[in-house]
Amino acid sequence: MPYPNGGCELAPDEHARPRERVLHHLDVREGPTGEGVDAGSQVGVVVDVETTGLDMERDEIIQLAIRRFRYDDEGVITHIGQTHEWVEDPGKPIPADITELTGLTDADVAWQAIDDNEATSLLCSASIVIAHHSRFDRRWVERRLEHARGLPWACSMEQIDWRAQGFDGRGLGYLLCQAGWYHEGHRASADVDAVIQLLRHRFQDGRTALAALLDRSSCPSWLVSAVGADFEVKDLLRSRGYRWDPRRKVWWTEVQDADRLAEEIWLARNVYTAAARPKALGPSFDEITATTRFL
Repeated sequence: MPYPNGGCELAPDEHARPRERVLHHLDVREGPTGEGVDAGSQVGVVVDVETTGLDMERDEIIQLAIRRFRYDDEGVITHIGQTHEWVEDPGKPIPADITELTGLTDADVAWQAIDDNEATSLLCSASIVIAHHSRFDRRWVERRLEHARGLPWACSMEQIDWRAQGFDGRGLGYLLCQAGWYHEGHRASADVDAVIQLLRHRFQDGRTALAALLDRSSCPSWLVSAVGADFEVKDLLRSRGYRWDPRRKVWWTEVQDADRLAEEIWLARNVYTAAARPKALGPSFDEITATTRFL
């Protein structure tokens, strides 16, 4: 009997003309995948949130979805658990653009609430928490569920080199289509399923996207803050990949441990020379691990 979660790769239509691609509707079912070793000895969880907006001072979560899976030592997903999804009344009207994006209306969420205990228990049961935009999802989850703070997180958008694997872009729906699937995006549970399917995808070397993600997330990296950088070097920093943090009022980037020395040298030559008129002696380097990343 075929496994319900089989066929994770693109299956072309035998009658299709050359240059055609067939996209399959995504249906990630609970149960064994038929891949990997036994039931898998480790547990991962994928999470997605929908909110009333982007401002954490004013906006609220209106939907949370969590789904666990088991994986083996090779990063192969062996078993997929059931979907857990909640909606929550934000205590104010949902903006029209958010309703258009998510399909959620005020009537859908009226008097509803996330089950804090169940959601926290699911998150804490996993070895790794994964989202496709963890810099967004982690902050919202940890603000809402205080007992789920400090867990190890990974990001399927930032921590997998999709371009090096022949993919274009990093958007969830776009990546999914390139892998041969389509889904109804912008609902939390649908996006969770899309992430799980992408994590199952095998690259040319036979390794899964999950294996690549686990390797990257387990390695420490450095949060580099260009403290005191002069305003005139902002374009140089931006072209280097630095981002502006309005909370800390500093340009920052994240580099892998092996790249730290090269980054120090670049900053010394371009940002902290006398000609660049820095207002500090040098940058700050703060070590990041899976438990502190994306905060």
